[in-house]
Amino acid sequence: MKESTPANSRTTEKAMTGDTPAPIDLDSSEFYLNRELTWLAFNRRVLHEAKDDRVPLLERVFFVAVVGSNLDEFFMKRIGGLKQQVGAGLKKPSIDGMLPAEQIDACYQTVNELFTEQRQIERELRARLAEEGIRFTGYDQLSQKQKKKLDEYFKYEIFPLLTPQGIDPAHPFPFISNLSLNLLVSSSEIDSDQLHLNRIKVPLGVGIPRFIQIGDDHLYITFEELMANNLDDLFPGMTIHSCEFFRVTRNAITEHRDGANDLLAMIESALRERKFADIIRLQVDADMIPLHRGRLAAELDIDEHKDVFDEPGIMAKRDLMEICKIDRADLHYPIHHPCDHPQLVSEEPNIFHILRNQKSILLQHPYESFETTVERFLKEASIDPKVLVIKMTLYRTSSDSRIIQYLIDAAQNGKQVAVVVELMARFDESANIKWAETLEQAGIHVTYGVVGLKTHSKVIFVVRRDYYGLQRYAHIGTGNYHSGTARQYSDLGLLTCDPQICEDLTELFNYLTTGYAPARNYQKILPSPHILKKSLLIKIKREMELHSPNSPGLIQFKSNALEDKDITKALYAASEAGVKVNLIIRDSCRLRPGVEGVSDNITVISIVGRFLEHARIYYFRNGGDEEYFIGSADLMKRNLESRVEVVTPVENKMLQAKLREVFDVQLGNQRSVWDMQPNGTYVKRTPAPGDDDRTVQEILIERAEKRLAKSQADRKKLKKQGKSASRKRN
Repeated sequence: MKESTPANSRTTEKAMTGDTPAPIDLDSSEFYLNRELTWLAFNRRVLHEAKDDRVPLLERVFFVAVVGSNLDEFFMKRIGGLKQQVGAGLKKPSIDGMLPAEQIDACYQTVNELFTEQRQIERELRARLAEEGIRFTGYDQLSQKQKKKLDEYFKYEIFPLLTPQGIDPAHPFPFISNLSLNLLVSSSEIDSDQLHLNRIKVPLGVGIPRFIQIGDDHLYITFEELMANNLDDLFPGMTIHSCEFFRVTRNAITEHRDGANDLLAMIESALRERKFADIIRLQVDADMIPLHRGRLAAELDIDEHKDVFDEPGIMAKRDLMEICKIDRADLHYPIHHPCDHPQLVSEEPNIFHILRNQKSILLQHPYESFETTVERFLKEASIDPKVLVIKMTLYRTSSDSRIIQYLIDAAQNGKQVAVVVELMARFDESANIKWAETLEQAGIHVTYGVVGLKTHSKVIFVVRRDYYGLQRYAHIGTGNYHSGTARQYSDLGLLTCDPQICEDLTELFNYLTTGYAPARNYQKILPSPHILKKSLLIKIKREMELHSPNSPGLIQFKSNALEDKDITKALYAASEAGVKVNLIIRDSCRLRPGVEGVSDNITVISIVGRFLEHARIYYFRNGGDEEYFIGSADLMKRNLESRVEVVTPVENKMLQAKLREVFDVQLGNQRSVWDMQPNGTYVKRTPAPGDDDRTVQEILIERAEKRLAKSQADRKKLKKQGKSASRKRN
């Protein structure tokens, strides 16, 4: 399958002067794709999973819901930011040569294509669900008995929650909250031509599902459909002329006061401002009365022709997540149970003793259990009497987090606990404020990192008094300390007691808790904002210098995004020098592979599947002395220059082999992979006859299970040999 061409792609030709090629200007905008359009292209690849018959039916519904959620966030963050730039009169083009207004227009064209495709898939999936006995119904299609039961449910469970708000000269247009679903009701008194407009908010999130089940069968009616057919209770004695649905999206970009004295107060203020931020999108019924459509656009102060989107089918498709949870095992992926890590399945009960013997252990989630690795590490640290200090960075965590409880347990057990909480983790600000308050109430030292920088690193640091003195242990990861996403995201982590890495982390936490960085010397880790980008550029240049026919250069990166111009330009230069570059980039990618004379030696692939690819790996052949790094940083300007990130080397040859396996499986797969073309489009690979037709993630699940099984078999064999030797001695 091939994608349509992004709006800002151009065909590159070598400029010729006679027979001599003109120098290639790697700063030219033609070599850089637009960030927003390439991110939307990623969502097209996600939506393709919803069309794939090989994907279980309810999982296909899940992908439709994911794209709905992603596009909501895209409007809030990316379109919201571009509209702010337009409002500020910004005339500077982005590195791909597009002005903010041009980017919005191009994005809207692509978004409308995505919406059309999403609606078509929704219709197809609803038909397929009906064949499986999962049906959506309108109120009019119900029997009298079903209607009566639902009407009673409405009267006692929903009606008291509703607040009709008049829209007339005596009642100013009501405030419409972000992503809320609303009814616009037109009514009149009997024998009167005077029409009245009222807005009613659908009170989602109050314990009533968006899709209300009727009886014991899988028959569902939407919350708003039930409301729309019980309006007589809300407007007694009135004639209802129309009932239409609408939904608004507000700008989420409100961080603009980095100089505030109190960071906590600043974030709380920003959250209040976000609640009342400008509206950037209005979604309406496709058959909404034109007068009502225009009235809403005018009241909400948006462009009726550009910012109003017709929404046939189910509005707010992110709520289809509820349908994905229907308990039908035959319509889901086979249940995946993460394995225990082979190196941590030991008769030795103390994880610190295991780590001291193993030195470093590489974790691969969700293939290996987050609970029996990372959570175990923190749990044992919280109760081990020899552990004196625990330090940690916290960007996101789950609402039922055991991580928080273990930190509180540690403080109550007399340990010194310090947590760097990132208050500006987008859309998790309120949760993180609450976590910070909870931790402080438990006596934990809470700081908010360095002013002006987000703390995006994933680090747990433990100091323990071992037999030979103080010993430091650490976990450095690519994903958040969130048990939910640890089951859904593909991530990596390193448990280590490497002395130099741990000394580096001592420096890092001193920086995070003081905010000062005078001459901090790091021996192994590559933190941003001051070291990581510079180090990557140096290593790319070194690869060019070491490249030769007898020792060819090779760079392989796996990242969520490649947006930074300097890194992109350096990779182009490496390709021109003959270095092979393999990039596994999940979503946004500014680089154009396969451009003659510029990126002939570069390949870019994207992998979409059951789990969200979230790990970051950086590999350099380095003349045969190979280097592998993992960490929290993507190849984006914000990550490299405006965030505190940690990337760590993985030096053990056995652990490097595990990372090599990830690269080889992903680069060679024929089922999950999309190949990026020079013009920025993507083509999905199709397994040929005889090819392994499993997804990347199916293969890695099997590999993890085999590693554990082999480890268990080896232990049994050693135990049996030990017993046999003991009998011979006796």
